[in-house]
Amino acid sequence: LASGKGGVGKTNVSVNLSLALSMLRRKTLLMDADLGLANVDLLLGLRAKKNLSHVITGEVPLRDIVIEGPSGLHVIPASSGTQMMAELNPAQHAGLIQAFSDLHMPLDTLMVDTAAGISDNVVSFSKAAHEVIVVVCDEPTSLTDAYALIKVLSTEHGVNRFHVLANSVSSPQEGMDLFSKLSLVTGKYLDVSLEFLGAVPFDNYLRQAVKKQQAVILSYPRSPSAIAFKKIAEKVNRWQTPTEARGQLEFFIERLIQNMDSAGA
Repeated sequence: LASGKGGVGKTNVSVNLSLALSMLRRKTLLMDADLGLANVDLLLGLRAKKNLSHVITGEVPLRDIVIEGPSGLHVIPASSGTQMMAELNPAQHAGLIQAFSDLHMPLDTLMVDTAAGISDNVVSFSKAAHEVIVVVCDEPTSLTDAYALIKVLSTEHGVNRFHVLANSVSSPQEGMDLFSKLSLVTGKYLDVSLEFLGAVPFDNYLRQAVKKQQAVILSYPRSPSAIAFKKIAEKVNRWQTPTEARGQLEFFIERLIQNMDSAGA
């Protein structure tokens, strides 16, 4: 999951969508890929004693930092306020590959919550993923920055398929309108395929859940936003499962690191 700008609710989408997939009996692992400003564990009310920074420094193996959350969801926490995680060197990249290659756990879905913007890390994670979900909201800067992200990924990195999720909208029609605006400009200037994944309504229950450090899909399962997340998860659940090597977790990470190395070169 990616967004052109911060403040669109991307991490909330990641958490609740991951939980919704777990509730559909998909073995789901949510990776917090905002390597310097992580907060997935906080939104779930989890306490991470160790995180990816400790894996990078060789203090602990990756399996020791994976947290089991609610509804069978597993989480890989990242660090918050650690600049080192955003500037890994080649040796640390290699260590990260090995760490993920040694993580043997049954898995149907790896959900990656990236940082906002179009940094090298965001680009690398997006290139390595099978599917890219771009989260937007009803703000001019949100659409402008989402277009910039799609443009960079498509013209410079060969990513040409995107799913658009409209968050915090006043109505389903507003969600469709946001998608139409983005689709119109991308169709005019870019050679990409956009699919409307769905819309999550503005919901005070979601705000209450965040204050309680809980996911709205668990705290208020009948709320408008929770129902929307469940519907979107059902659509994602119907996506075709990759069958090539790239579908394995270790190959995702190897592809990720290759992208990071080529970007650094």
